[in-house]
Amino acid sequence: MSVTEKLAARLPRIGERGDRSPVVSVVRLHGVITPTPSPLARGAININTVESALTRAFDHDRLVGVALAINSPGGAPTQSALVAERVRELAERKSVPVLAFCEDVAASGGYWLACAGDEIHAHASSLVGSIGVVSAGFGLSGLLERFGVERRVHTAGTRKVRLDPFQPENPEDVAWLTGLQSQLHDQFTGWVRDRRGDKLVGAPEDLFSGEVWTGARALELGLVDGLGSLRAVVAKRFPDAEVAVAEPKRPLLARLGIAGGPGFGLSTSDRVLAAVEAVENRATWSRFGL
Repeated sequence: MSVTEKLAARLPRIGERGDRSPVVSVVRLHGVITPTPSPLARGAININTVESALTRAFDHDRLVGVALAINSPGGAPTQSALVAERVRELAERKSVPVLAFCEDVAASGGYWLACAGDEIHAHASSLVGSIGVVSAGFGLSGLLERFGVERRVHTAGTRKVRLDPFQPENPEDVAWLTGLQSQLHDQFTGWVRDRRGDKLVGAPEDLFSGEVWTGARALELGLVDGLGSLRAVVAKRFPDAEVAVAEPKRPLLARLGIAGGPGFGLSTSDRVLAAVEAVENRATWSRFGL
């Protein structure tokens, strides 16, 4: 027997390889949900940043399940819906179960993402829920006058400028915003009802009040299906499966490893805007003590 034949005899044949075990793909959804991620923020979630990871996760030929590792205080409702709908689209196309895992926090938009799972699991100490809508801003009326600056705004349309932070708050604008929030809240609660169904326990005015619960309490309310870590639950549910992690894409500078920090290459004005966005993201995490 030649050397080539001996080597060929040692290699497993196609279909006999040891790595043909089933696969559970893990997608990490970590960060604030925003359509405009700041280069200074610690992670961000939107349909563009997670699309490639979701596609890779559902593309395994030996796929038996997908796990979503969620750590998010929420953010933009539209991006939350787009990502969740994409997960469901891929899950139905591949006919595989999706298990969502709440880590430190899955609140507001983070819980919207979790509801894309066929099952939701959390740690007993996870923060879960916040099924509500919030808008925040600043009132800067009088600030420009203090520094002798005149602001000029010209519009065509009587309602083109609403909630201008440099003007006194207008009750009509507040009523308009409240109406929008109510519509978004109805969409959010409708999604939760659709995904959780008769698992939910408790009065709607409590469940959908915007309150946040620990994972242990969320289990009692039917917001999650069980308590446990991703690795423990996956190992029990799919004992023979490999775990493959699909990471969302990172910013170009981070992928290239270019030095200079997250603000490298930005203009002064862009640095200021990025810093403001980073503060807002930091404040979003801080609402949950993180």
